[in-house]
Amino acid sequence: MVIEENKDYSQIAGNGQAAYINTLMANSALLTNSFGITHPSQPNYIALFSGSTQGVVDNTVPQTFSAPNLASVLIDGGFTFGGYSQTMPSVGFTGASAGASNEYQRKHNPWVDFTNLPANVNMPFTMFPTDFNTLPTVSIVVPDQLNDMHDGTIAAADNWLQTNLGAYITWAQSHNSLFILTFDENDGTAGNHIVTFITGAGVINGQYSQTIDHYGLLRTIEDLYGVGYAGASASATPFSAGFVPEPSTFSLVVTGAGLALFAARYNRR
Repeated sequence: MVIEENKDYSQIAGNGQAAYINTLMANSALLTNSFGITHPSQPNYIALFSGSTQGVVDNTVPQTFSAPNLASVLIDGGFTFGGYSQTMPSVGFTGASAGASNEYQRKHNPWVDFTNLPANVNMPFTMFPTDFNTLPTVSIVVPDQLNDMHDGTIAAADNWLQTNLGAYITWAQSHNSLFILTFDENDGTAGNHIVTFITGAGVINGQYSQTIDHYGLLRTIEDLYGVGYAGASASATPFSAGFVPEPSTFSLVVTGAGLALFAARYNRR
């Protein structure tokens, strides 16, 4: 999953400056009624990652929590997680910012805030693998502020995405993998309407009008792996209509009451 910054749905959809993103949108499950939780940025990142804003109302750092979150429920379920932040200088970095122009910002990196996670899930984007088979089960990529539409242009972010993740997005189509793009929030105008889409193997392309927010998107990811729920994702409605049912392995169990059929889903990376 890639998280972009501070643009309303109307600023991206049909915008020639986001030509690559619009091409992906046209070949994806596009959630046309997707919304951020609040403003400003930081509580949205925390909400998407942990099912709660954890009481955060601004961009003040550092923040520290120990609540369940996407990474912790994946790890508890036997899976792996990796967070990749562009321009962050080192694994486990806890500073507020980095880069010549402070392009990296901790406020856009929620996993660093959780004490129940190992430091090694917090990685610079330079560690994003070129062999996509070695990716963690779930990865989140956060471009820096020059390439996520926060300080830089829409065109710069669009080009960064294609250059740095285009190969993975193509690979995902034939390797039982999914790519999700979403935004933390819109531009501050009424509604907080954002672009969110999912593309990859087993996705039924089209536009879907289900209303969904960061909690519903978190629930969707948790449900893909059958793990526990973090925060408000437990009561959120996941998105499921855009997926082809996954192949399953079946076993027959003979009991005194007859036959019971059990199915186990394949897992996605």
